[in-house]
Amino acid sequence: MTVHNLYIFDRNGVCLHYSEWNRKKHAGISREQEYQLMYGMLFSIRSFVNKMSPVDLDGFLSFQTSKYKLHYYETATGIKIIMNTDLGVGNIRDILSQIYSTIFVELVVKNPLCSMNEPIQSELFRTKLDSFVRGLPFFSARAG
Repeated sequence: MTVHNLYIFDRNGVCLHYSEWNRKKHAGISREQEYQLMYGMLFSIRSFVNKMSPVDLDGFLSFQTSKYKLHYYETATGIKIIMNTDLGVGNIRDILSQIYSTIFVELVVKNPLCSMNEPIQSELFRTKLDSFVRGLPFFSARAG
C-alpha cells in the first residue's frame, strides 16, 4: 500500500500545500491548472453528494477509481485535505484529522508568520508532514 500525494486547500480554493511521494503519472498540465482541476472536481462531487444523499450524514469522504483512492477531509473552517492512496487503504478520516490538528493547526494556524491566504512556506511544516506521512502504516516507498 502507498500514499501518492496530498493537497491542502483553503475555503476559497487556494492550494496552500502540495506534496507527493509515490506518484507515477502526472497530469501533463501546470501545477496551478492541476490545483484548479482538483478543487473544481471536489466542489462538484461535494455538491452532488450533498444534494443526492437520502440521509444527512458525513457527506463525501472518499471515492475510488480502478487505480487509486481519493480521501477527503474538510474542517469547520473550510480547510480541505485530500490524500490519494492506492486501493488497499481503508478509511483514513482520523489520519487526515490528525494532520489538520497536530501539524496544520500547530505549525501554520498558530504561527504568526504564516498567512492563511497563500501557500505555506514553512520548512518545519513540510518536514513534519513528510515525516508523519512516511510513518503511516500503509506508506511504502516502493509503490507497485
